[in-house]
Amino acid sequence: MAERKITDLILICFTLLQGLEASLNCTSPTPQALLKELEKNLFPNNLVRPVADFSDPLDIRIGITVVGVLGVEWNISGLSWDAEKCGAHRVSVPREKLWVPDIYISELTDEDKSPKTPYVYLSSTGGVLDDRPLKVVSSCQLGIYTFPFDVQNCSLTLGSYVHFDTDITVSLRNTAEDIFKESRDVMETNGEWELSNITTVISSLETLETENYSEIKFFIILRRRPTLYVVNLLIPSCFLITVDLFSFLLPPQSVDRSSFKMTLILGYTVFLLIMNDLLPTTGETTPLINVFFSISLALMVASLLETVFITNIQFSSSQYSAVPHWLSVLVLRYLAVVACIPPKKKSNRTTVLFNRNSEGAAPPPDPALDELRKLSRDLTAIRLQMDKHFQGSKASQEWQMIGIVIDRLLFGLYIVFILASFITIMSIWIWNNTYMYTSLIWALIR
Repeated sequence: MAERKITDLILICFTLLQGLEASLNCTSPTPQALLKELEKNLFPNNLVRPVADFSDPLDIRIGITVVGVLGVEWNISGLSWDAEKCGAHRVSVPREKLWVPDIYISELTDEDKSPKTPYVYLSSTGGVLDDRPLKVVSSCQLGIYTFPFDVQNCSLTLGSYVHFDTDITVSLRNTAEDIFKESRDVMETNGEWELSNITTVISSLETLETENYSEIKFFIILRRRPTLYVVNLLIPSCFLITVDLFSFLLPPQSVDRSSFKMTLILGYTVFLLIMNDLLPTTGETTPLINVFFSISLALMVASLLETVFITNIQFSSSQYSAVPHWLSVLVLRYLAVVACIPPKKKSNRTTVLFNRNSEGAAPPPDPALDELRKLSRDLTAIRLQMDKHFQGSKASQEWQMIGIVIDRLLFGLYIVFILASFITIMSIWIWNNTYMYTSLIWALIR
């Protein structure tokens, strides 16, 4: 779907017409004498094309300069006067006194509300210069996938609305390179867009079976200046993601990491709501920067859920049942290697049993020895209970180890995402800058 973009383009169109075969002869070098000759030879013919034969097409040469004023210049063939005899090299005459070509821009989407100029210049060689301001509000299909490093290609099609190519033919007054160079020299507006290049195509638009319209199309290549969006969108977002990344260094058993991460998520959400006006609202594709923000927010939420899971394991793992075998193998054997955590070696306890000597007869019972044995059994039970309390059961240790592996794995994913995003953004930025400067150098060389 085509997108609308309001663009202030300053155009200068130069038109060359050929026609009359008579020169003016002034009786004296005064304005009155020149006006009398114009009233006699030129002004009565303003209703028809200034050609010697109606079967001859009128050649119109068009050029544009993106500056701020629209100008139309054409030459009435055969019309001339002696500047010394008539007393003027150039005079201003009312616009309605001359035949003006119906050159229009097909991409216009709004009425031209620029101020009207009632006069045009008429030179002694028959040239007519029509300068007037024009604000072009045109439609342009936007490709915003690489926003804010995007380059747009907007077209302006100029041609006659009524006359066929047998009556009017359009051509370039200057080359595309000259138009581009002149446009960059006269442009003074430092807005969001920067003129990158201008190319032209002359074509014949077929509308009827036997008649065509002659038109010329200018492709204006505009490059967005990304500094505003980098400073206000990308850099703050990267700062918040970096802070969330370093929050993994906080020990979950002694610091309330979840509250810290929740504060970051709320701050990031408010940041996106405030900066929403800077993002493009429409387009055929989703901008890459929107995907970056969505993945960043998703990683923050995932890190918060992981923190809740880790905290729960740290304080409630003793109440869990045994870890499923498939989960233990997946996390502790494979994911632990990915997260660069060496698996813990299982400690096997050896119980040494001392049996009575069965060779001889049992010694007589000794009350003191029985009391010592009973005390030894009690101490052993207390030691086992203390080991179970401080070291935890095997299931609790496995759950805690799973939590550590997942925490380290998400930390690594965070680092990979930040590096990939940084490399992608820098690559797109460098590629667009290289393309712009290459196009500019190539245009200047040609």
